[in-house]
Amino acid sequence: MDKHAISFKMAFSGIRYVLGTQPNMRIHGGITLFVILGGLSFHLSSIEWVAIALAIAAVFSAEMINTAIESMTDLITTEYHSQAKVAKDVSAGMVLVVALAAAAIGILVFGPKILSLLKN
Repeated sequence: MDKHAISFKMAFSGIRYVLGTQPNMRIHGGITLFVILGGLSFHLSSIEWVAIALAIAAVFSAEMINTAIESMTDLITTEYHSQAKVAKDVSAGMVLVVALAAAAIGILVFGPKILSLLKN
């Protein structure tokens, strides 16, 4: 197996790990499915799909970085340490910021479409 194939295999292993072990990632996955189905039913434009896809990728990436930071922190120390808490809290905060930005993008994309439906 060549280097690139091994790299892809490891990357997919990481994705499977996060999806299989992180409850928040499964929540993000469920929301993603709901958003994609909503996008299909509302016939989003190409630029709307780009915004949605980037938001989804950002949330998934942030959750994966958070998991990596938490795992590395747990590897380094199993005892309570204030700096370990900072690392974990900041990485969790990163996910929250990205998820809120994704929600704002969702409101901007879907809000007018939902309002239009409600007016009819």
